[in-house]
Amino acid sequence: MGRRARNKQDAPLPLELESKIEGKVTKKLHDRLKHEGQRSRKQKRAASQQKPKPIKANGKRKVNAVEPKKAKKIKAQESDESDESDESDEEMAPVDGAPEDGWDNAPIASDSDDAMEPMSDFDSSDAQEESDAEGGSGEDEQATQMPLSLLESDSDADEDEDEDVNSDSGGMESYDEFATDSDEEPTTFRDMEKKSRRLDKERAEDEEMAALEMAGAGAVVEGEREVFQLPTDEQVAAEEETPLDLTQVQMRIQEIIRVLNNFSELREDGRSRSDYMVQLQRDMCFYYGYNEYLMEKLLQLFTVNEAVEFFEANEVGRPVTIRTNTLKTRRRDLAQALINRGVNLDPIGKWTKVGLTIFDAPVPVGATPEYMAGHYMIQAASSFLPVIALAPQENERVLDMSAAPGGKTTYCAALMKNTGLVVANDANRERQKALVANIHRLGVANAIVCNYDGREFPKIMGGFDRVLLDAPCSGTGVISKDASVKTNKGPEDFAMLTNLQKELLLSAIDSVSADSSTGGVIVYSTCSVTVDENEAVVNYALAKRPNICLVDTGLAFGRSGFTSFRGRSFHSSLSLTRRFYPHIHNMDGFFVAKFKKTSNKIQTGENEFTVPTGSGVKLKQKKKKRHH
Repeated sequence: MGRRARNKQDAPLPLELESKIEGKVTKKLHDRLKHEGQRSRKQKRAASQQKPKPIKANGKRKVNAVEPKKAKKIKAQESDESDESDESDEEMAPVDGAPEDGWDNAPIASDSDDAMEPMSDFDSSDAQEESDAEGGSGEDEQATQMPLSLLESDSDADEDEDEDVNSDSGGMESYDEFATDSDEEPTTFRDMEKKSRRLDKERAEDEEMAALEMAGAGAVVEGEREVFQLPTDEQVAAEEETPLDLTQVQMRIQEIIRVLNNFSELREDGRSRSDYMVQLQRDMCFYYGYNEYLMEKLLQLFTVNEAVEFFEANEVGRPVTIRTNTLKTRRRDLAQALINRGVNLDPIGKWTKVGLTIFDAPVPVGATPEYMAGHYMIQAASSFLPVIALAPQENERVLDMSAAPGGKTTYCAALMKNTGLVVANDANRERQKALVANIHRLGVANAIVCNYDGREFPKIMGGFDRVLLDAPCSGTGVISKDASVKTNKGPEDFAMLTNLQKELLLSAIDSVSADSSTGGVIVYSTCSVTVDENEAVVNYALAKRPNICLVDTGLAFGRSGFTSFRGRSFHSSLSLTRRFYPHIHNMDGFFVAKFKKTSNKIQTGENEFTVPTGSGVKLKQKKKKRHH
């Protein structure tokens, strides 16, 4: 609808509605509408004989009659157009006797029956009014009145329309010609626009001042924080007897981190960086509940800011994820079936085609008919990664040295489409119950379950195309699932675990055949984030087995492994390994390394070590020739 059609004056009030008119305002409106036809005809004849003269843009004048009020309205509008500097910013008082439910119930709310005039006529009328305002003169008020045909479509309709707006919203000023008989000029659209611009300017100035005040307040607070001092030995001893509130400890942690981030300017005189780190470690142990040994080991991995993010992420559980069993269904069909049961889910990410994240479910995810039928496996997203890196192919022989509870084993079987052979081994007989149950539930038909110590495997069976070793570890990457890791892991645990991991990795390497046309691949993974269990073990295997090398894992995300750590240097190829953190990737902390075996023989000096793939390790020593 065009502007002119929207502002066009409504038709006169039908006679049958006269009995329904009530109230002071509607009675005046009715009187005006009742005589509108007669005045309109007279004004049209006068306009055809005499062209309206320009309006003098000067002061206000008080008008008592209804018709002069209309002339005063037009004159005020044209005066505002001629000189914006003289416009009045006063607001019009609300209409006396206005209906409480707004102007929607006023009699003029009926649709107009008159034909709409072209937009060009409206534009020409506006241009004529502007030109008349610019050439204003001192003629009398009666000669400055515009033809009623123009007033009907612009001023009166605009007034009636904006009365409705003012009544409904309460935020617009009233400029109704019936509003008051005082000397105040009615508010026009231009007045409102000017006031709006002024308010916007004031708001911008207020925001600027608020920003300056905030910056000043920040500077004051920063200046106050500069006096932060570490607690003395006496205070530390007192806190051991009477611990501080957690809120106070958290504030002190933040203060220490702020000082460490700008140590040269904010440090306390006579204090070293190690002093702040010792206090930070002590406070974090108390706040997050870690023992001092594990806290020190984890703080060495990150900056202080990232360390806080890591510890905070460990306080929140990871999303529940499931893996589609492609031996029985497709992810799209499974997702639709679960959605029909009211499950709120979404794909994990672009890096996997079988994973789904469960956000909400009206029933336990492990009790649906689809779960019982083996259509999916409840599996952490991080445990997808070693199988993706291993990439087993059809008709291959694959060994899973630590298979329970079966998530990675069944994933390998699905990728192999139930062909070839998957040997699922686990040293813990109790955990094998879940392994066997999942193999049957998911319909895996190419798996063999056995219970051996993984370190004995080259002597028992070898010649595999691929070996997956998800080694036992400290569990520092899954603290959100097992909070006991915070306190029950000490130096002796890490020493035992790292020794076991090194032995298992060497056994896994020896169990692979380098002569495999499609494989010769070993994948080593842990659910730990410590360097001792990851880069140090991989670097040890590279030194002990020169017939292997690290290759790209095929994972498109994750951080690269350390090539140096706190004065220790590792093999440069360790940058091909991948690290995953809960505070970055929203999954359990994980480490993945992928090896490629290039030869079955190892030669060092005069001795040649041959590692057969089927009958264990045999040592062949070259005979020395005797010279006579």
